[in-house]
Amino acid sequence: MNWDSLDFLVFGGMIGALALIIIMARRNSRSPAYRFAMALTGVGAFLVAWINGAVGIIGNEENAANLLFFGVLGVGAFGALLARFRASGMAKTLWAMVLAQGAVTIAAVTLDLGAGTPAWPRSLYLMTTVFMLFWLSSAILFGRAARAEQRWI
Repeated sequence: MNWDSLDFLVFGGMIGALALIIIMARRNSRSPAYRFAMALTGVGAFLVAWINGAVGIIGNEENAANLLFFGVLGVGAFGALLARFRASGMAKTLWAMVLAQGAVTIAAVTLDLGAGTPAWPRSLYLMTTVFMLFWLSSAILFGRAARAEQRWI
């Protein structure tokens, strides 16, 4: 694998975005559950982008169907902005990401978007499970942080 300057620039931007997410988590809440949920969400998003760019999740990295995974991240970004990064809204957003992740997988398998690759569809099921666990864990932690905030109001 030969990286060019654009690859390094994109990877640096991804690292910077992850660092920004972690910094925002520290500033937005003192709750360990909230901070850990933000970190999990950030790491999950980083991995989606990195794996998709490097080798692809559906087929190979050149398969346009991989863009569907960025739709899941779009759901997360839109929901986070809509929720203003508050724990209760973030919990709902992460549940929406779980559903979106499942919908992407169902669509990919139903439409046979990765056919012809050696591990199809087992590799997709594995990656979907991993990412759904990231989103599900974060949703549960954000919910816990939201309940803790309610007790203090």
